[in-house]
Amino acid sequence: MGYIGRFAPSPTGALHAGSLVAALASWLDARAHGGRWLVRIEDIDPPRCTPGAGDFILTQLAACALQPDAPPLWQSQRGALYSQALAQLQAASWAYPCACTRKDIEAAWAAQGLAHQRHIERPYPGTCRQGLHGRSARAWRFRTVEYEQKVAPALTRQAQAAPFFIAEKTLHWHDRRLGAQQQCLAQSVGDFVLQRADGLWAYQLAVVVDDAAQGVTHIVRGADLADNTPRQLLLQHALGAPHPQYLHSPLVLTADGEKLSKQHGAPALDLSDPLAALQQAAQALGLPAAAAAGMKLTDALAYWVAAWGNYLQSAA
Repeated sequence: MGYIGRFAPSPTGALHAGSLVAALASWLDARAHGGRWLVRIEDIDPPRCTPGAGDFILTQLAACALQPDAPPLWQSQRGALYSQALAQLQAASWAYPCACTRKDIEAAWAAQGLAHQRHIERPYPGTCRQGLHGRSARAWRFRTVEYEQKVAPALTRQAQAAPFFIAEKTLHWHDRRLGAQQQCLAQSVGDFVLQRADGLWAYQLAVVVDDAAQGVTHIVRGADLADNTPRQLLLQHALGAPHPQYLHSPLVLTADGEKLSKQHGAPALDLSDPLAALQQAAQALGLPAAAAAGMKLTDALAYWVAAWGNYLQSAA
């Protein structure tokens, strides 16, 4: 199978400087490998989506000459596929109904002495893992802890060709830029949500289903999403889906060290000069300057494609 990459923004607003870095990294990686580059609009959370933002993002990408090789895919139109995947997990007993409200989970965390810490995720306490006990189901969760126990014996350190392995209750995988990575899902996440109480699909399930359906072989995205990878590897395994290779690109940070994001007031990209915007994105990726006098946008992109391989070697 040839290389297929993708850029998958959430339309909660326009692209900003940080999201352009992720878009450029995924586009460069696809072009450097002679592969195809797709765009997927991840609009599965309507309350958070901004009307018209998806189309505007496509306009912004076009202004930067980052053109996908197929029509964009919209997750809001793919609910039937997510239903099929959930049914498959239910049939295999790897998904279970959950009746917990946020208040219930907070109370369970408090009983376990798990105080809230900024940027630290607390694991689901497992309240409904053995049944609802007369309560009504609200959401569906993946049996993370039990599934890890099942697959661990088959995925050992000796299985060099495996995309991940589990040793001492810790999942290990490889990132093409960050190198060896690990996470103990039982302690950090627990049994995660597949379908929310409001009926909307969780990101983890939707992204795994769509990557498999689109034949994605390489995922290049921001480093803030690296800790999602173990959950997605487990879901891919449970659904019999292929395991893409992962590369998590550098983040653009604010002056106080926070990730530049719409939540932190990141302004929309100023594309009055697309080459200047791309130059800043390339600089954030550690690529050399390409804005020679009179250089065309397409020439700068070609220059960065040629430089991408050297960048990966230096970042490894």
